[in-house]
Amino acid sequence: MKKTKIEDLKRIEVEEFKKSIKHDVIIILDNVRSLNNVGSCFRTSDAFLIKKIYLTGLTGTPPNRDIERTALGATQSVEWEHIKNINEIEQKLKKDNWKIVLVEQTNKSINLKNFIPNPLDKYAFVFGNEVFGVSDESLKIADLAIEIPQLGTKHSFNVAVSLGIVLWDYYSKIK
Repeated sequence: MKKTKIEDLKRIEVEEFKKSIKHDVIIILDNVRSLNNVGSCFRTSDAFLIKKIYLTGLTGTPPNRDIERTALGATQSVEWEHIKNINEIEQKLKKDNWKIVLVEQTNKSINLKNFIPNPLDKYAFVFGNEVFGVSDESLKIADLAIEIPQLGTKHSFNVAVSLGIVLWDYYSKIK
């Protein structure tokens, strides 16, 4: 066994990425405090060819050195927009037939393993603040909430880790 060389990975350039057909997935980061988490979310979103990231509330925006440290250039490839009020973008997406899916522990959350995405539907996955979770506004408008099963003593995953788990789960189920 040997590691694959960078030049053998056949990665696409930013312009080719922008022209690529994306999955019908949008990411909404709801008041995410950590700029490193934001950067990691960009990098993972690039890897899964998502359509767009909405940065809402106090979530930091590019250009920012701390975001770039973990994004490794993905802020140039992944389309993004900052929206102050999360309710504004969720209402717009719902009108355009996007399913609003919270990644949150609620009294009505379904286990991620039981989430069966319909390949014909469009999904906006909402990831909340590292301490307080998704905003109350999102709870009122969401179509459903999914919860990642956990077996240890902690109650939650890091937001960037959660995003990676959810996107991999979605990708593996629609393929």
